[in-house]
Amino acid sequence: MTEQTSDAEQQHVATARIDQRKKWLLRLLLAVLVLGGVWLASWFFYSSRFVSTDNAYTAVEISQVTPSVEGTVKAVNVSDTQQVQEGDVLALIDDADTRLALLAAQAELGRATRRVEGYFANDRSLAAQVLAREAEEQRAQAQLTSAQADDSRASIDLRRRQALEKSGSVSGEELTRAENAASAASANLAVARANLALARANLEMTRGLKLINETLIAGTSVQDNPEVVFARAKAEQAQLNQERTTVRAPVSGVVAKRQVQVGQRVQAGTPMLSVVPVQLMHVNANFKEVQLPKVKVGQKVELTSDLYGDAVLFKGVVEGFAGGTGSAFAVIPAQNATGNWIKVVQRVPVRIKLDPDQLKKNPLTVGLSMTVRIDVSAR
Repeated sequence: MTEQTSDAEQQHVATARIDQRKKWLLRLLLAVLVLGGVWLASWFFYSSRFVSTDNAYTAVEISQVTPSVEGTVKAVNVSDTQQVQEGDVLALIDDADTRLALLAAQAELGRATRRVEGYFANDRSLAAQVLAREAEEQRAQAQLTSAQADDSRASIDLRRRQALEKSGSVSGEELTRAENAASAASANLAVARANLALARANLEMTRGLKLINETLIAGTSVQDNPEVVFARAKAEQAQLNQERTTVRAPVSGVVAKRQVQVGQRVQAGTPMLSVVPVQLMHVNANFKEVQLPKVKVGQKVELTSDLYGDAVLFKGVVEGFAGGTGSAFAVIPAQNATGNWIKVVQRVPVRIKLDPDQLKKNPLTVGLSMTVRIDVSAR
């Protein structure tokens, strides 16, 4: 009787344990279903709206400062990590050579201006000379006409006296005077013709000189004459070189990689230092190609940095996409035409613009790691 009671109790305990185990399994299954439903609902209503990556880094277009003129550095006013504003004087180059070149160019400009003014004055003088030569030609022409008339009259008079000589009506002395008058008239005619030829030659020479002078000033004034314009350009270039001995900050930012020292001889284009415009910082986020179908320019972005952690949430917008993947721009691009080709998911750099006001409050430096999450719900 006792043994039967013990067996019944054991069977009852085993049944209770199985029931208990079923309850726990049912509860576990229910919990899994609830958690799965919560996760599915969270993914469907929230997580599916975002794509994210931690393969992202801060970047900026660094301005490299180089001199535009050759010379010896006589002062450097900044050091690494110093904040500068656009237009601040970073360094000074000895301006002795450029100052002398400027004086020479300005002197040449003055000389060219006076030379061109002389061209215009000479043109007026030559115009007056042309009028004078034309008057001389007209006078020579009148003298020639008079000489021709005198020669004709003397010839007629000589012929008349020669005809009367046979009859004895004209003495030998009178005939001789007529012959001398005819010879003199003929000589005067030759002189008049020579004077006319000389007057015409002088007129053509003066006209030629005026034409040559006109080619130097045609269609111009003193200020826009090519010689003056060229000299002015030289003077302006010299003035520009003089101004370039003062090296100024091209943008506002932080000084980095200073390489120049006082007394150093620099050539045009020699790197002196860099200015990092930290206020224009952006992020290059390298997303997998499979993440990008829904990513569009203008979508909102949330970012966190390893520098500040979750304490600072940066806001940004998608600004653009790179023209190719990182491997495409590698020094030695991958060649996928081989027989042992293996497909690898590529990453495409996405440029993200940051909020300038946030950057003022929480500045970032180049190369910091960022975690990026893009809201792709906006189309």
